[in-house]
Amino acid sequence: MESISRGYRLTLISLVLAGTVGCDQASKQMALSHLRDEPAQSFLGGILRLVFAENPGAFLSLGGRLPPALRFGLLTIGVGLILLLGLLYLVKSQQLGRLQVVALALGVGGGASNWFDRLVNDGRVVDFMVLGIGPVRTGVFNVADIAIVLGFGLLLLSTRRGNTHGDHPGGTGLGAKA
Repeated sequence: MESISRGYRLTLISLVLAGTVGCDQASKQMALSHLRDEPAQSFLGGILRLVFAENPGAFLSLGGRLPPALRFGLLTIGVGLILLLGLLYLVKSQQLGRLQVVALALGVGGGASNWFDRLVNDGRVVDFMVLGIGPVRTGVFNVADIAIVLGFGLLLLSTRRGNTHGDHPGGTGLGAKA
């Protein structure tokens, strides 16, 4: 199995992080400008709803009702340390193939963008999308959450294929079997 060079890995990490954080922060600015203090807007026959929310908790508001000091410790300091460790692993690990690098960078990028929100928005994250059909709906989420879930899915895909490196000579470098 071929490995990717350090320079290529750092470039890939930088592009995925910049794209993830940039898209998420731009979409949150649009939500702040166009959705705050406005009623929910429905698209695609109600499958997609845009509604402004500020989430003090983690995924699906978990931890949102914790005492402020504990919530700050867990969701700002704790998550910040986890993100730093994830970034260090991404940069230092020579065992990761392209698919794993992209997957982990999506997770770190999404997490970092939500973490940045907490730092500048009094511990809250801007969310604005809801998907569903009829009464079956997701919680309110954002682009960073999509990146985190996509990264997790890609990581699972890379391990399900029994491909720890994500690279095969003659393949796409995205975990495809040659």
